[in-house]
Amino acid sequence: MLSPLMATVLVFVILTALVTALLRDVLAAIIAFAAYSLGVSVIWVLLQAPDVALTEAAVGAGAMTILLLVTIAKTVRAPGDRLVERVKLGPLTVAGAFALAIGATVPALPRIGDPNAAVPADAVTTTYLADAYSATGVENVVTAVLAAYRGFDTFGEVVVVFAAGTALLVVLKREVFA
Repeated sequence: MLSPLMATVLVFVILTALVTALLRDVLAAIIAFAAYSLGVSVIWVLLQAPDVALTEAAVGAGAMTILLLVTIAKTVRAPGDRLVERVKLGPLTVAGAFALAIGATVPALPRIGDPNAAVPADAVTTTYLADAYSATGVENVVTAVLAAYRGFDTFGEVVVVFAAGTALLVVLKREVFA
C-alpha cells in the first residue's frame, strides 16, 4: 500500500512527465524535466535507496538540466511556435493501455523490506547479503554494492558522463547559429 507521501510524489512525477512531453517550449520542458528528475530522486529516497537518489538528482536534475540549458542557449527558436504539443488519440491510447498494464503488476510486487520477498539465491547474492554489512561498514546493501564492490564500475560511469558533457560543451562552443 502506498503511503500518502509516496502517492503524492508519484502523482507529481507523472504530472511533470506529462508536462515535459506536452510542452513545445524547450525552456519550459527542461524545467519540467528537472522537476521530474527531482521527484524521481525523492521516490528513490522513499524506497530507501539514497545512493540512486543522489545519482538521479546529480545527473537528471543537475547535469542534464545544465547541458540542456546550454544547448538551447546556442539554438534559435522559431517565432510563433505553439507552447503545447497537440496530442494524437491513437498513441495516447496505446501509451495509456501500456501504463495500465504495467500498473496492474504493481500489487504483485513485495513490500519494501519484506523479509519473505523472493530473492535469487545464487552464490553471489548470498555472499553480498551475508557480507556486505561487515565487509563495507555500509548499512545499505545497494550502496555497498555500488560504492564498494562495483566502485571502479561506478567511477567509470562517472568518467563517461563527464567526458560526454565535456565533448558536448566543446561541440556547442564551435557551433555558430545565425
